[in-house]
Amino acid sequence: MKKLKYYFLSLAFVSTSIFAQEQEKAKPQGHTDQNKFRQMKDVLPTPNDTRTASGAPGHQYTQQKVDYIMDIRLDESKNQIYGNEKITYHNNSKDYLEYLWVQLDQNMRAKDSKTPDIATESFDSPLNGPKSFTKANLKKPFDGGFNIDYVKNADGTDLPFMINQTMMRINLSKPLAPGGVFKFQIKWWYNVNNHILDGGRSGYEAFPDGNSTYVIAQFYPRLCVYDNVEGWQNMQFWGRSEFALEFGDFDVKLTVPADHKLEATGVLQNEKDVLTKEQLKRFELAKKSFKDPVFIVTQEEAEKAEKERSSKTKTWHFKAKNVRDFAFATSRKFLWDAMAVDINGKTVMAISLYSKEGNPLWEEHSTRVVANTLEEYSKLTFDYPYNKAVSVHAQMGMEYPMICFNYGRPNPDGTYSERLKRGMIGVITHEVGHNFFPMIVNSDERQWTWMDEGLNSFVETLAELDYDPNFITGNLPKDMVPYMGGDQSYISPIMSQGDYVHQFGPNAYAKPAAGLYMLRHTIMGPELFDYAFRTYSKRWMFKHPTPADFFRSMEDASAMDLDWFWRGWFYTTDYTDIGVKQVKSYYLTDKPTEKAKEVAKLNNFNLDDYKGKLIYYAEAKEGVIPQDAKNPSDFDVLNEHLNSLDDEEKSRLGDAPKYFYEVTFEKPGGLVMPIILELTYEDGTKERKTFPAQIWRYNENEVKKVFKTQKAITNLEIDPDLETADVDTSNNSWPKKVQQSDFDQFKEKVKG
Repeated sequence: MKKLKYYFLSLAFVSTSIFAQEQEKAKPQGHTDQNKFRQMKDVLPTPNDTRTASGAPGHQYTQQKVDYIMDIRLDESKNQIYGNEKITYHNNSKDYLEYLWVQLDQNMRAKDSKTPDIATESFDSPLNGPKSFTKANLKKPFDGGFNIDYVKNADGTDLPFMINQTMMRINLSKPLAPGGVFKFQIKWWYNVNNHILDGGRSGYEAFPDGNSTYVIAQFYPRLCVYDNVEGWQNMQFWGRSEFALEFGDFDVKLTVPADHKLEATGVLQNEKDVLTKEQLKRFELAKKSFKDPVFIVTQEEAEKAEKERSSKTKTWHFKAKNVRDFAFATSRKFLWDAMAVDINGKTVMAISLYSKEGNPLWEEHSTRVVANTLEEYSKLTFDYPYNKAVSVHAQMGMEYPMICFNYGRPNPDGTYSERLKRGMIGVITHEVGHNFFPMIVNSDERQWTWMDEGLNSFVETLAELDYDPNFITGNLPKDMVPYMGGDQSYISPIMSQGDYVHQFGPNAYAKPAAGLYMLRHTIMGPELFDYAFRTYSKRWMFKHPTPADFFRSMEDASAMDLDWFWRGWFYTTDYTDIGVKQVKSYYLTDKPTEKAKEVAKLNNFNLDDYKGKLIYYAEAKEGVIPQDAKNPSDFDVLNEHLNSLDDEEKSRLGDAPKYFYEVTFEKPGGLVMPIILELTYEDGTKERKTFPAQIWRYNENEVKKVFKTQKAITNLEIDPDLETADVDTSNNSWPKKVQQSDFDQFKEKVKG
């Protein structure tokens, strides 16, 4: 037996020697490490005292705090908003600040805005409808943007400032020291845009009955983020990439027409002043209704209110602690319903405001979807910490702390398609879900859109499938095939700032979501993934995480090296394409094969000396195994060896394989991914094997695996459930199920 061991060691040595000889002949040039499994030390920032190598905040981590006291008035007749705000800025950093930067997002709509100037224009499409022609050529430009009446110190003296498009710099008379507090005030007003005609993330919608619904956000000057990664985050707002904001406390009074119903960020302070006794009674019932919504304002009551217009006003008073923003919605058209949600023993209110034009769809689904979203997100992240979540009917999708604006309008007769219903459920789930990302896990949306949109779209997918197991999400790996297999000129890595990305939706929403779904279901498994994802979410509640904090937290809490995945899926536009290149069948023989003879000749030994002592694997020509092929039990040398084994080992002879296959897998795509292989046997049974992505660590072009079975294999299929976003499935099967002469034809077929 020692000679046999020596023989097999010799085979390994010969193989290595041959490889070395070939390498010497090739004389390759030197190169840097381009292995797909190299660590990400070259792209991730160096850990420090503010952000640790584990992905957690460091002991020197700091963040600013900004508190707002605001008096806001809506003039419905002029569609104008007036505001007076007092701001308290807490410098919790270790730095001296010479100035403060304030965001003026409404200035994107100012007459002198640069936003229209950066849009490319052409006559590529010569067709114009009357509405589009009028809007482009005859409509008076909207006079938007903030009108700043003054900026003053707390003592009422003027405070110097400079406005640069959507950013305003407050010039301090002396640097604000670490731990210092600075108080100032701004008075302003602006014309509210019609978001149906002019677009936008907030504004009003005018109805034929003469009433409007207002969904108001980005309506007040807001402080920029100052942190230990970017310094001041004062990138201009061009309309796409969203916001970076500090946490703080809000005390807001909103004066609107007396017959309006209003909801906003925060806890209502004066409910007895703004609600009737009957409405208060209904709200108390809603707080105990965990199954079905309770109407606070019915459709009949809302329709009655539509026919009148009060000349008086009411002031709604809200307070919110530790939120990053404030928004509100108001109208006399609103129906209002609510129900209670049990979040780990704490009651949270799910609320909807909508005009009758949203029914019956909104009455049937909105508040129930809000409740489901809070429950499902809390399971995967942390218990929802606020007192409520509000869904408001508007022809858009936009999110703010505790309140969001969502589309979904049936036909005038109340009918609606299944597609519209799914769209409404999807947008409500998505926008309510934003309470978690980024309203609490407060990433920088202006810089890294995927950190809120992508993470949120992933959890949204799980919540939608919980609400309806047959829900079509559009965020699964298989949904990424048309995008990832498309024209590379129009694809950017996920790790791109959103303002210059071509296909913004797939880049920032769907691809990150599909990648996380793949991590959870295919690469890590739900148990490991969920613990790590929850760890990241809890670590960065009410803080400012970066991509590196997410990547490191996921690895730190799971003991999985995922650098290969982050690098490929997030930092490149590579795609997945794994296929079966070749399958060879082998059988057992005691006669030396040609390959064995070559090895013997290279090592200068005579196979005749080992006659009757060796077992050879012989390749079956054209896959046909000779009828005289031997079974393991037919070899005397093996039987002699088995006689030396104990009874338990002898009993395993019945499990000895009869069929032997060498499968070569190829990887035309740039991404490394696990190989998910389904084997079908001659009796129709199936078996599935998953080989980790690390199988490609030595050779990313092709790898081989040997399968030894008792039953003949009749079919092999890679990724049968489309878990890895494989862009070309024509090479996934053996024998091939589909023959494709042209990869581009395949991509067009998938897109179609």
